Amino acid sequence: MEDKSVKQHYGLLTALSMIVGICVGSGIFFKADDILTYTGGDVFLGIIVFLIGAFCVIFGSITLTELASRTLKTGGIVGYFEEFVSSSAASAFGWFQLWIYFPTITVVVAWVAGIYTTMLFGLSTTLEMQIGIGLIYLTFLFSLNYFSLKLGGRFQNLTTFIKMIPLIGIGVAGLFWSSPTPEIPSGIASIGTSSVGLGWLAALAPMAFSFEGWVISTTITPEVKNAKRNMPIALTIGPLIVLAVYLAYYLGTVAIVGEEYILSTGDAAINQIGTAILGANGETIMLTFVLIAVLGVVNGLTLGFIRLPQALAMKNMVPLSHKIAEIDPTSELSPASAMAAYVISLVWMVLHYITQKTGMLSGGDVSEIAIVFSYLAYAVLYMKVIQLKREGIVKSVFLGYIAPVFGTMGSLVILIGGIFSNPTFVPFFLIFSLLVCIAGYFYYQKRVIDI
Repeated sequence: MEDKSVKQHYGLLTALSMIVGICVGSGIFFKADDILTYTGGDVFLGIIVFLIGAFCVIFGSITLTELASRTLKTGGIVGYFEEFVSSSAASAFGWFQLWIYFPTITVVVAWVAGIYTTMLFGLSTTLEMQIGIGLIYLTFLFSLNYFSLKLGGRFQNLTTFIKMIPLIGIGVAGLFWSSPTPEIPSGIASIGTSSVGLGWLAALAPMAFSFEGWVISTTITPEVKNAKRNMPIALTIGPLIVLAVYLAYYLGTVAIVGEEYILSTGDAAINQIGTAILGANGETIMLTFVLIAVLGVVNGLTLGFIRLPQALAMKNMVPLSHKIAEIDPTSELSPASAMAAYVISLVWMVLHYITQKTGMLSGGDVSEIAIVFSYLAYAVLYMKVIQLKREGIVKSVFLGYIAPVFGTMGSLVILIGGIFSNPTFVPFFLIFSLLVCIAGYFYYQKRVIDI
């Protein structure tokens, strides 16, 4: 049933631009080289990985639209669990988002901003320096989004536009590139292409990170005009646009500097690409664009994260809900919610530092595993759509059966990729994520009994 109290002021174009803006983030800048590494420098296999990413997103997003158009619950995925599974299940997933999903992604992207800052200003590239700069960015953006809603929003809009420039620019330049590939800088070991067998499946983990964020777009469904028609269109075309932009950037970088240069220099390949395209100051210009783009992602994540404890508290799904749900009329946000999100992020920044320092994740990071678990959770909702089809609520065979089945297959593919990328640590982390969900589930159960 359509809710007339919700103003439907978004059209197809707005929904489409939101999806593209959310998906196209920092991941492509520092995960493209990881994807090429896991494929052993095989460019074609890298293309296959990006196609799989689009496959997972398209069918998953279309499936969740069926739920989004049938509920007025707030909180995005948490609201879907609350409406279609149970409030206890919603609390379980909410705890996962609060304690693991949002903070791990936020701190990893803040760390990446630190990496590009050291590259831009010629600072020490030690992990400690990168983490320290990341903490400064994290603190600043948490403060910005708490004390000024308008500035946080304007910064987000600006960076969304800016981050498209290097992606499209490199793609276009690569189409017409004819210069020879550069020599690998002295002091850097040369890494050539190699056969990796099934090891290329590990590239699915960084690929999932690159596409992550699409699910947030489903939260605007009630505000989209003719949502039953426009959202499936937007959620199909949007990921295809993201795929086109990603492939353009990926193939452009390979055309300009070559596979071996990317394999050998990793994230630093962007420096040479900037110089090759723009001349002497190209490295500085390109790194500036990339840094602004990455900071835009950190800003977007903090913008959403500071509201998450507040949203869960309003549903009485976390301890001290009465306190966390209190809104400060000046900031129009909950001070306790913002502080809780910030403190949790600090804890994960320390854990991220430990995993990177010890190398326990074999070149990956904690956010990739959190994303793998989130896709498993989405599969529960995909199965719910199939149930709604069997009950006659969903009428379309494609939307009720085909899309959720393919979406579930996509979740399993990403799980396989996660296991291949970190066969030792992934099972442990997935179990840890499950235990957090169980804690959230039983916390809500106990709260209901106490009431």
